Amino acid sequence: MDEKTAALQSRLYLACALVLLLGLGAAVLIYFSVDDAPAAGMSYIVVDGVAHPVDPALSKTYVRDLQRFGGKAAVLFDELNRWFASLWRGKAIAITVAWLSFGVSAALWLIASLLPLRSRSGG
Repeated sequence: MDEKTAALQSRLYLACALVLLLGLGAAVLIYFSVDDAPAAGMSYIVVDGVAHPVDPALSKTYVRDLQRFGGKAAVLFDELNRWFASLWRGKAIAITVAWLSFGVSAALWLIASLLPLRSRSGG
């Protein structure tokens, strides 16, 4: 392994560690500073004097009308869209940031660990 490859590999390992530490640190900060407020557009049902948030899109009427107009695929895509949107609200965004930083860090580590194999096979 030549000096350029070794320097690049060490930079990639350093970037891997920085992405992981900064990403997990940001995720912890987000997790403890954000509250789990209900999404906008929620309706409330009062039971025994306590208000409970309810998503009107999860009612049987909404799902039935959606299936009637768009079929089962529309219901599936609506559920998928709601799940994806829920990843970016409240404390769930901290978990999303942690997984994204872990994934980017793992990709950098993999590239850095495979780098010597590429230089040997290339020349």
